[in-house]
Amino acid sequence: MSIDFCHITPTKYLKEYTKSNGSHLILAHLVEQDPQYRDFYANLNDGKYKIMDNSAFEMFKQGRPMYDSSKLIQMARLCRAHCIVMSDYPKEDWGKTVKAATEMIPSIKEAGFDTFFVPQSEVGDFDGYMQGLVWALKNPAINRIGLSILGCPIAYGVNESKHEMGQTRHSTYSLQRYVSRYMILNDLEKHGFLMFGANKRFHCLGMTDGPREIELLKKFHQYIASWDSSAAVWCGLHGIKFDGTPTGLVNGKFEKEVDFSCDLGYDNNWAVLQNIKYINDRC
Repeated sequence: MSIDFCHITPTKYLKEYTKSNGSHLILAHLVEQDPQYRDFYANLNDGKYKIMDNSAFEMFKQGRPMYDSSKLIQMARLCRAHCIVMSDYPKEDWGKTVKAATEMIPSIKEAGFDTFFVPQSEVGDFDGYMQGLVWALKNPAINRIGLSILGCPIAYGVNESKHEMGQTRHSTYSLQRYVSRYMILNDLEKHGFLMFGANKRFHCLGMTDGPREIELLKKFHQYIASWDSSAAVWCGLHGIKFDGTPTGLVNGKFEKEVDFSCDLGYDNNWAVLQNIKYINDRC
C-alpha cells in the first residue's frame, strides 16, 4: 500500500519539484505571505489531494498564535484544497487541541472540507497525548490524523524549543525523535486501537532525523495515507544527498531552517531529484 508523499518546496522550485507528489501539503503562513506561492496552489489542478496545513509547526517555532478556522477555510477555498488541518497546540494540555477541533469540525464540514486532527500534549504527558489520539480514531467526523514531529516526541518528554530561544536540537534527543512515531503506532497496535478505523487515516507531519524513518514504519504503512517533508528538496539544494546509513543522513537532520523565499539556482538539481526518488521508492 503506497503512501502519498508531499515534498515541501521553496516557492521558486514548486513547479519543478512537486511533480511527483502523491498529494500536496499547503502551508497557511505562505498562502498568507507569499503571492507567488498562493497563486501556484490556487491554479494547480493536477487532481491530487490538497491538504491546507495550519502551519502549527512554523507558528510554534516562531512563537506566534495559531490560525482560526475561518481564516483556514478562506485559504482552503482560495487554493481549492480538499482537507483542512485544524488548530493544534504543542506543549499545551491535550484537551485544548481536542476542544478546538470539536468547535471547528462543524464549520469545516459545512464548508465542504475533510477534517485533519493533530493530537498534542504537555511535555511528557504520554497518557494525555494518547487520549487525544484515541478520541480522534473513534470520531467518524475526523478524516485524517496527523502524527507530528513535534507532538510525538513531546509526549515522550522531549522538550522541543522555539526558534527565538536560540536553541538547536539537543543531539541526545535525536534517537528519541527518530523512534517516537514508531513507538506511538506500536503502542496503538499493542492495545488494539488501530482497529478503530485507522486504515489509511494517518499522515506523518514532517520527517525527523532521516528518510529511512519511512522504512522504520513499514509495518504500519497500511495505516498511513500521506507524509510530508521538505528534507529531500532542502537537503538537495545544499548538495546533501540521502545515503545508506541507518537514518539515511550520515550527519543527521540538516538543521538550517527552510527559507521558502530562497533562490539557490539549479546547481544541485541532481541531488534534489535523487533525494525525491529515494523517498518515493520507499513509499
